[in-house]
Amino acid sequence: MMDYQSFLEAKVPAARVLGFEVEPSTVNPLLKPMTQAIVPWACRGGRRGLFLRFGLHKGSTQIEVGRQCMIHAGGRGLIVAPLGVKHEFFLEQARYHPGVRLKFIRRTDEMEEENAAGPGEKLLYVTNYETIRDEKIDCAKLTFITLDEAAALRGFGGSKTFRSFMAHAAGDNRETGIRTDGVPYRFVATAIPDPNEYIELLAYAAFLGIMDVGEAKTRFFKRDSTKADRLTLHAHKEEEFWLWVASWALFVQKPSDLGFSDEGYDLPPLDIRWHEIPADHSQAGYERSGQGRLLANSSHGVVEASREKKRSLDGRIEKMLEIRAEDPDAHRIVWHDLEDERRAIEAAIPTVKSVWGSQDLDEREKRVVGFANGEFAELATKPVLNGSGCNFQHHCWNNIYLGIGFKFHDFYQSLFRTQRFGQTHQVRADLIYTEAERETRRELERKWREFEAQAEKMAAIIRRYGLGHEEIAQAFGRQMGVERREVTFGDDGHGGPLCRLVHNDTVIETREMEADSVDLIVTSIPFSTQYEYTPSYHDFGHTDDDRHFWRQMDFLTGELLRVLKPGRRAVIHVKDRIVPGGINGLGFQTVSPFSDDCVSHFRRHGFAFLSRVTVGTDVVRENNQTYRLGWSEQCKDGTRMGHGMPEYLLEFRKPQSDLSRGYADDPVTKDKPDFVTVFDGRPVSPGDDDFDEKRIRPVAGTGYSRGRWQLDAHGVWRSSGNRLLLPEELAQLVRADPKSVYRGWKAWCLENVYDFETHVAFCEALDEAGRLPPTFMIAPPHVDHPEIATDVARMRTLNMLQAKKGREMHLCPLQFDIVERAVRAYTNPGEVVFDPFGGIMTVPYIAVKMGRKAVATELNPDYFRDGCTYAEEAAAGRAMPGLFDLVSAELPEAAE
Repeated sequence: MMDYQSFLEAKVPAARVLGFEVEPSTVNPLLKPMTQAIVPWACRGGRRGLFLRFGLHKGSTQIEVGRQCMIHAGGRGLIVAPLGVKHEFFLEQARYHPGVRLKFIRRTDEMEEENAAGPGEKLLYVTNYETIRDEKIDCAKLTFITLDEAAALRGFGGSKTFRSFMAHAAGDNRETGIRTDGVPYRFVATAIPDPNEYIELLAYAAFLGIMDVGEAKTRFFKRDSTKADRLTLHAHKEEEFWLWVASWALFVQKPSDLGFSDEGYDLPPLDIRWHEIPADHSQAGYERSGQGRLLANSSHGVVEASREKKRSLDGRIEKMLEIRAEDPDAHRIVWHDLEDERRAIEAAIPTVKSVWGSQDLDEREKRVVGFANGEFAELATKPVLNGSGCNFQHHCWNNIYLGIGFKFHDFYQSLFRTQRFGQTHQVRADLIYTEAERETRRELERKWREFEAQAEKMAAIIRRYGLGHEEIAQAFGRQMGVERREVTFGDDGHGGPLCRLVHNDTVIETREMEADSVDLIVTSIPFSTQYEYTPSYHDFGHTDDDRHFWRQMDFLTGELLRVLKPGRRAVIHVKDRIVPGGINGLGFQTVSPFSDDCVSHFRRHGFAFLSRVTVGTDVVRENNQTYRLGWSEQCKDGTRMGHGMPEYLLEFRKPQSDLSRGYADDPVTKDKPDFVTVFDGRPVSPGDDDFDEKRIRPVAGTGYSRGRWQLDAHGVWRSSGNRLLLPEELAQLVRADPKSVYRGWKAWCLENVYDFETHVAFCEALDEAGRLPPTFMIAPPHVDHPEIATDVARMRTLNMLQAKKGREMHLCPLQFDIVERAVRAYTNPGEVVFDPFGGIMTVPYIAVKMGRKAVATELNPDYFRDGCTYAEEAAAGRAMPGLFDLVSAELPEAAE
């Protein structure tokens, strides 16, 4: 069997050679010095992102990279560009690339013979995105492909365009499950990948074969419980993330970022003018509760924003004509979003020429090229159609935006069709909006500020490292080895600490612990590859797949059995995993039975499996995270919806030394209650002469009672009050505040026999009254069963304190309730509780609070530091979070 160190070393990937070296003297001498430096960098990587600001010769860079690929490997090369942009490549080729011939194609059979490797004229093909999407070109015949203005990949997973490019160009066909090497040399190019839209960058990385989107999410981002596709960078991962992006993508704002002169690259000044017009508040609409709104506000959602645009169309057209009247003969672009707006513009300006989505493609291109060449003065178009790739700066410097929206990327791209290097005039942009769209304006301005800040951050990395890919890779690479650190707190009264915490690899640390030294193990093991907690090869989350994860667990689980005392328990917190339809190839989400794998794994290492405790979760929150349980999807097809994914406590036992008897070597004992006689209430004890089990009764609250034992060991307690909820009681509860609804429903569930139709009626009444929240489940099923925990306070974790202190919150901390119940049930006071995956040290915190000793290990240095603070507080006897902390944290949305 491989030793642990060899296992870790095997995780280090061998350096992949995807590109090739380019002799600088072979680069096209007609190109700018900056471009001549970028081309060898791109070819050396073989899979690169070229994110060059407007006017920095992105088109020429792609043409020359394609030529170099043909010189090196021969074959066929393809440039994919948006409709209306292909002419820009032909113009660039005519000006600067005499050694390249371009040909526009729409089908594979329009291709010519392959280019031969070596010097000579090279043929590159140009096509549009729709051609690849509709599978009209066989990408298997390509050696080189570059995606110009690759915004089509922003719809990761959800768009046919993205799936087609991944299947045919990147070799990752999720529909058939077939994977190939794809096109050898792949590039993406865009002027402004939006740093605020991380999924765009992840989609580019996936297409280039740099890193799978799921792996990138695991490594760099934290979950958002309110929205599945909203990505938030971990604060401690931000620098590492941008270094990772810089290892395969080049963000250049100006030539000086790469050490070249900025002479001739001065952007013209930008004159932004906001024009607010009145809104019609009489059409403000209604809240979900039926309450009429006093003021119109487009921030209430996409539908309301669209309604506001339609209501204000006449006023916005009037403002457009007022602006146009300042210089009627000027060349200008009128940007709009809706077809109704286009028709209104054409009616108001009879000489304007428009382009639209269903228009004949050749006619659309003719109009776009004609406007770029100054053949007519005014063009009406949408940012989504001509906001990317077009160069309008030679004859136009005026923009009117008939409306504004939340799509910052489209707006920003469109603005730079005229404000580009080479523009000789100040560029003016007039943005028209209503007072109901003030929040939309603020959101656009906020995203603009964030974009500039992130772009500067990327430019700073380029200025620091230049084109040195190796230096960047070393800066963000994973580490091998851990610098061990041990911290102890408190005095156990026998010369030892109450709490011992160690920063180390848990396998290495557990191996050094004495055999039979732990009374209880409570831990939440990593959920396979779902999260990566540290940039370290020791991290259990840094594994290839489930099988690889359990191989690393093999090195730990046997050690856990060894250190646990005979007859004692290990309580393991797990959750099954959702497998997206794009990954399993089935088109719908399925479940990976991680908990079952865990049971098999621990049994294989000698643990006896005792029980599975179910911890109920909130299906509404879960759906917000995964979109797996959607109400609308259930209405479309009830066969594809699964059910809520509970968490589990898997309880195992190490066999005792004497297998002829079932008791632990050191049993966890409980005192029975006090007893009194039924005659005169006189206290009696077992062994007294007058102790008669038939004539005594226990004193409630004095020990471990028979009643508590029945609930711990047996079935479900049921109420005999079998009746439906009375209408007046239902109405009263529906009208209550959210916290009262939650608590009142729970109390009713536990006091009455459950009836499914009553539960449905209650939820429908809440919905009808506008009191059924879309972001959390206010009326979940409650069950009084010893192995189904529906009353775990899910927010009652140390993350409450982390959030209060402004520190990084743990990805999936254990709830206090879970730890408290395990410690109380399975240990005696003064015994040792061990957590091999300590995190922010919830288990030591609770164990010490409950009069036990604690040992824990943790690899993440930030979690370890914060966990030490909490353990120290527990050892010093400081107070736990109070009632008001719990009330405010359990239902955060309910307080809004």
